[in-house]
Formats: sequence, structure tokens, C-alpha cells
Amino acid sequence: MTWEPELEEMRRREELGRRMGGEERIARARAAGRLTVRERIALLLDDGSFEEYGGLAGFAQYEGAELTEFLPANSVLGTGRIGGRRVVVCGDDFTVRGGAADAAIHEKQVYAERMANELRLPIVRLVDGTGGGGSVKSYEQIGRTYVPANPGWDLVVDNLAKVPVAAACLGPVAGLGAARVVSAHFSVMVRDTSQLFVAGPPVVLHGMRQEVSKEELGGWEIHTRQSGAVDNLAETEAEALEQCRRFLAYLPQNVWSVPPRCQPSDDPARAEAALRSVVPRSRRQPYDMRQVLELVFDTHSVFEMGRGFGGSAITALARLDGYPVGVLASDPLVYGGGLTAAASDKVARFADLADTFHLPVVNLVDQPGFVIGVDAERAGTIRRGARALAAIYQASVPWVSVIVRKVFGVAGAAHGNAQALNLRYAWPSADWGSLPVEGGLEAAYRRELEASADPEALKAEILSRLDAVRSPFRTAEAFGVEKIIDPADTRRLLCEWVATAYELLPSRLGPHSRGPRP
Repeated sequence: MTWEPELEEMRRREELGRRMGGEERIARARAAGRLTVRERIALLLDDGSFEEYGGLAGFAQYEGAELTEFLPANSVLGTGRIGGRRVVVCGDDFTVRGGAADAAIHEKQVYAERMANELRLPIVRLVDGTGGGGSVKSYEQIGRTYVPANPGWDLVVDNLAKVPVAAACLGPVAGLGAARVVSAHFSVMVRDTSQLFVAGPPVVLHGMRQEVSKEELGGWEIHTRQSGAVDNLAETEAEALEQCRRFLAYLPQNVWSVPPRCQPSDDPARAEAALRSVVPRSRRQPYDMRQVLELVFDTHSVFEMGRGFGGSAITALARLDGYPVGVLASDPLVYGGGLTAAASDKVARFADLADTFHLPVVNLVDQPGFVIGVDAERAGTIRRGARALAAIYQASVPWVSVIVRKVFGVAGAAHGNAQALNLRYAWPSADWGSLPVEGGLEAAYRRELEASADPEALKAEILSRLDAVRSPFRTAEAFGVEKIIDPADTRRLLCEWVATAYELLPSRLGPHSRGPRP
């Protein structure tokens, strides 16, 4: 006698679960260019590595002891591997009630978060639905209303402090589903097929008397360019999942681990003569900072996050001699690199990410100061900028600043913690102070200029005098900067620095008092 009948029943039920919402709904989704949750998981994970949990959970109907109908819960979870490293994955199945909560068994999502938390594994959320309390129809079904609560949200918050969290927004996502997307260290959405909102167009129409499409309400342009709620944009679902894979490749499994070094494939001593001429002699002329990143870091290793939002600041992950690092940089092509309110939020969040997961930070600095004006004041630039300053000063990871050109004012002071061992390399193009000479001259010498018979001639004379003292070599004479370098040596010096930084990391592992906030 064996248990083969029960094993056969188990296999039958597993097959019913793999059918998801049925052939018709799957075909409808594919016609719209969307993948099923199981296809998404297969693309995300290494081949054959998915181990499902809760595959038998769902909504069953019986005649006596005989199962007559079965609708699987619209959440698929399990473990698998990405690049050989184990992760937890939890995906919404939009073919079952559009991913809505009233067709879910919420304990599955909670269990995924708990697995990540207690096994100390990264988690990837594939979000495609509401994931909240369901529609008002559920009141009739359960016979009462209820005080809102988010089951397992303590785990969602705690995971931000302990394990890498990536989230892909893969369809119209509202309410708690939207909160699950943004409560991640990295998020990505797909052009034209995914949207994110607090409440969808029908609710907005009836509640706010505003008629909008899903794209107008919460499309990619809003959230990757204007709100900054989502980090990156992908052209396809496959690309979105690949971005999640790539993001996790730079991070440790958890805060008790060191970020993984990959096999070096680039000469750490590679000198780039092009760096000597990338910065124009004219201080008013911009240049391409991303060209600098490509020349300094390991070839093809730069993974940028949040490019569409807060564009005057660049945030990225990269490698130096195979070691993962966090990268901050100014973009002179946007506001001259000046720090805006949006860029401040982006910098603060990224500094928290790097500090949480022990990523040494390289800051390539060309910071003329905070962006000024009425719009900047209305945006709360100084408060949000001070928050970025606090995040940088609170960071405990090894930090190095490469001063490429400008460093001015309070925002310039955010290049690193000046009260710590803030190693600073300066290029000969460096230019620093409380205010740029060009912008501060008129204010500082206003009375003399107003009283002069020839203000332009006097201005030129004063500028000549100031130019004589603004040389970075004058600052180096007073040990106001640690080292002025040949730009071509930048990569070599950073590769030497990062090896030392990683020797220090094992003594600094573990969680901080709290993790980054969304």
C-alpha cells in the first residue's frame, strides 16, 4: 500500500494552480503584450531554480469530498536564485480578479516577507494589482466593515533595514499594491503598460470629479520624471526584470554580509588620458559627467538609478576592480549640477541605501550650490537639502570625493562628512569657496562698483585679483585639500582606495538603528 492516490491528487491540484485564471484571461493578457506571473518569475530567476510555496492555496468548491472547482489565490511565492544567489520572489497574478485583494490570501504575501526577513534573503516583488482590502463588495461578503490594517507591514518596514528589496510595477497598481512598489530600495515600471496610483480613475472620477486615463493619472512620465516615486523605466517587462537582477548583483544578501565582488575584467591601473580634457577651461561650459563615469569605473559596470528625477544629481551602482560601490555625481548639463529639492531627496535616499548595505561611496563633485529662486524656495529646497546633508553626514561607510570642478556653499559641503576621514582628490580644474566668484563679485563689491566711474573696468580688475587666489594650489598649500591629482590617475587611485575600504567592512556589518525610509 502506498500514498500514490494522495500524491496524484497533489499533482492534480498543483496543475490547477498553474492554470491561473484560465486560458481566456491568459490569452487576453498576452494579446495586450503582458506576461503571466509565472512567465515573469521564470524570466527573473535562474533556469529551474524556482521552488514554490503555497501552490495549493486557493478557493475550492466541493461536492461531498470531491473537488469540483478550484481558483488559485492570485499571489505566487517561493524562492529561487539570481546569479546563483538565493532570493525570495512574490508575484501578483492579474489573471485572477486582476490581482485584486478579494481574490488573494493575504497570508501568502506576508509569508514571503517573513521568509525574506528570517532567512535574511533579498526579496523581489512583482506587483500587478491592488493588494489591499478589496472593493466595497467585500463588506457584504464578510458581513461587516473593519478598521484598516496592513498585515505584515512591520515586516515590509523591517526588511528595508535588513535585506535588499526590489519591486517591479507591471500593470495598473493601486492602493496597497502601490505602497508595496515604493517601499523598496529599487523600483521599476514598464513604459505604457504599467501605472501606479493611490486610487484608480473610477475612484478619482467619483471622488474628485476628475476624468483621467490610467496613464494620465499614474503613468511612467509622472512617476519616473515628476514624482520620483519609481526609480527606473523599462521598455519591456523582460527589461524590467533584468534591471531587478542587475540591481541585486551589486548588493549583499543582507546587512550582515559584504557586497559581492565579481571577477575583475578591467585593469585597475588603466589610465584614461581623455579625463585630462573632459572638463572645459571655461567654467560656464558644461560637459558630460556620464562620460567620466564610464572612463573611471569598470567597463560597462555603471547601473544608474533614478535618471529621470532630480536630474542634477546622478545616483548609480558601479564596480571598481570588481568591487561594488555607490556612486554620487553632479550633472553639469542640468541646472549646472546645482542641488534642487528633487535632487536632494534622491541623494538622501541613495546615501541611506549605500549606508544600509555597506557600499563604499565615490562622489564625483561639480556642485555650484543649491538652485535658487522663488520656485526653489516654494519647493522647500533648503529643508530637503539639509536632509540630504544629514544623510551624508550620518553615513558610516568609507567615502571618497573626487572634486572635478565646482564646490560651493552649503550644498558643496554635502560632498562628504568634513568632520570624518573624508578623503578628497581634486582635479586641477577644481574651483571652490563660499560663492562662485562670478556670481558673488557684484554682491561683495556692490558699493565700490556703484561708486566707480567705470564699473566694468573695475569689475574686470577685481575679477583678475580674485582669479589669482582661486587656484586650487593655493588651497593645497594650506592643506585645505588632501591631494590634487592628474585626472588620468583617478581610476588607479580609486581602485587602491576601494580595496582598503573592503578590508574595513567586516568590522562594520549588521543593521543600523533603522533602515532607509521609502
